[in-house]
Amino acid sequence: MYLEIVSPEATLFAGEVTSVTVPGINGEFQMLKDHAPIVSLLQEGKVKISGNISLDEEYASKFSKDASGSTVLQISSGTIELKNNKVIVLAD
Repeated sequence: MYLEIVSPEATLFAGEVTSVTVPGINGEFQMLKDHAPIVSLLQEGKVKISGNISLDEEYASKFSKDASGSTVLQISSGTIELKNNKVIVLAD
């Protein structure tokens, strides 16, 4: 599954991932490969990325690791779209 995380400043991450967990407005949810298409608003919380992640040095400081080893990005709000195994997160 391909993930892009875009902020107003830049594309923070683009690459293949195993799963993405996001803070939806009705609660946290996870997407895996071949998930049904979805569009959702996001609230303040953590975007958790699993897989063999390679971060751009310029934006690596915006990410952290949690206890499970997932790569985490804190957001204040945003939108997510998943279609044909491509996830786009527009994050603030």
